Amino acid sequence: MVKYNCLNPIADIGLNLFTEQYVKTDAIDEAEAVLVRSAAMHDLELSDNLCAIARAGAGVNNIPLDKCAEKGIVVFNTPGANANGVKELVVAGLMLASRDLVGGMNWVKENKEDANIAKTMEKAKSKFAGKEIQGKKLGIVGLGAIGVLVANAANRLGMEVYGCDPFISVEHAWNLSRDIKYVKTREEIFRECDYISVHVPLLDDTRQMINKDTMATMKDGVVILNFARDLLVNDDDMAEALASGKVGKYVTDFPNAKTANMEGVIAFPHLGASTAESEDNCAVMAVKEIVDFMDNGNIKNSVNYPSCDAGICASEGRIAINHRNIPNMLSQFTTVFAAENINIDNMVNKSRGDFAYTVIDIAASSTQTLVEKLTAINGVLKIRVVK
Repeated sequence: MVKYNCLNPIADIGLNLFTEQYVKTDAIDEAEAVLVRSAAMHDLELSDNLCAIARAGAGVNNIPLDKCAEKGIVVFNTPGANANGVKELVVAGLMLASRDLVGGMNWVKENKEDANIAKTMEKAKSKFAGKEIQGKKLGIVGLGAIGVLVANAANRLGMEVYGCDPFISVEHAWNLSRDIKYVKTREEIFRECDYISVHVPLLDDTRQMINKDTMATMKDGVVILNFARDLLVNDDDMAEALASGKVGKYVTDFPNAKTANMEGVIAFPHLGASTAESEDNCAVMAVKEIVDFMDNGNIKNSVNYPSCDAGICASEGRIAINHRNIPNMLSQFTTVFAAENINIDNMVNKSRGDFAYTVIDIAASSTQTLVEKLTAINGVLKIRVVK
């Protein structure tokens, strides 16, 4: 029996995938698995029972990743599950920035009492004239699940699309339209494009990547769209660029006290993944990740441990070991099994940075003595008998 806890409401379409072997608990200290969306976990006491956390979404800023890794807790996210919802909002932002639809709608509201509005609007509408996006250059920085969808959608709308991502995956590369112009550096996108949309994680290399210096290399009147992270943009530099006209519009899904008061900003209240479909997709993916991990010991889409697929166990037993990525660990494991006169049928070992994960299929049932001996090895963080 596996106990799980939901720190936030999770869509039933996902929770219904749990079998009768899974029981929901309101006590997080009893849970072996936790499902979370936006709840802050940094100050929570994480019990030794906890084996996995699944974030129903992409960002994991609300989860203490290093602390979890040290305790042998695997943290999952759901990349791509909300990609279509974000893509559609990016396209909407692109349209709003090109055609002054917001200004036009506000004018109608302000003049709704005008009995002659049908005539006066013909004189007023020139204030809200915009540009068509067809034939314009759009640069995508970051070709992950969302970036690829935005690039393909813009291409179908007749834009000339540039893309940049030095770490693009094989899967995303296959999904990218052949019409997209792949460039090696984001600096080329900054120089060439009329519209720039950023879809990268917040890293040391990307923090405030949109700043006074990079905007100086861009075209006058460039439109910048940020549906990834607010800290990718230097707000003070953006205010100056908007005031000078260097940046025509800044579209963001992350308003703050500064950007919410800037002229030339089109801001949404973090609506990117706020669709029923996205929430359902995230819930389904998160639950599937938890089930595959708890039932089989497999890891997919973890943000603090390596991916590891050992399939479904056909042996008598399976043990999963979270440990430090240091020399001589595997030989110590095999020595313990040999001392217990247990044959190893199969072993999968993967590493990621300072941490590693090993799944061992054995030709006998696990014993308490076996578990205790493995646990006693220096560098082992958590042992779990999967089968």
